[in-house]
Amino acid sequence: MLRINRQTDYAVRVLLALAKRPPETLLSTAEVREEMLIPKSVSLRVVADLARGGFIHTFPGRDGGIKLAHPPEKINLLQVTEHFEANFSISECIHAKGDCPFEETCPVRRRWARLQKVITTELENITFADLRQDALALQNLTTA
Repeated sequence: MLRINRQTDYAVRVLLALAKRPPETLLSTAEVREEMLIPKSVSLRVVADLARGGFIHTFPGRDGGIKLAHPPEKINLLQVTEHFEANFSISECIHAKGDCPFEETCPVRRRWARLQKVITTELENITFADLRQDALALQNLTTA
């Protein structure tokens, strides 16, 4: 089954929490954890990995926190997924050259490759600005 790991899911939640705020807003990791229901044991690792990946800036100290390193329009789901997933693929056969004797003539492999392209294109087209807009629209539906 094609699925993202839990760490990727939490990373998306962290970025969404930040994207929903005005630009340059600094949030504490505790605020993000509480809002996005992320366990403390995982949040520190996810935040550190997001910082290493250049997605966020971290500011230590009592008045510190985290903020997006780029505008939400410049961060997409494919970037985050590729950063956190070692091999995000619908099938190993489309990436494992030479492992299959049928790879060049296999109709299934060709379909897997086409599906992989659809998935990666869609992930690339979904920015955190889009997700922010969707989150605000959903919030308005639940409060109406």
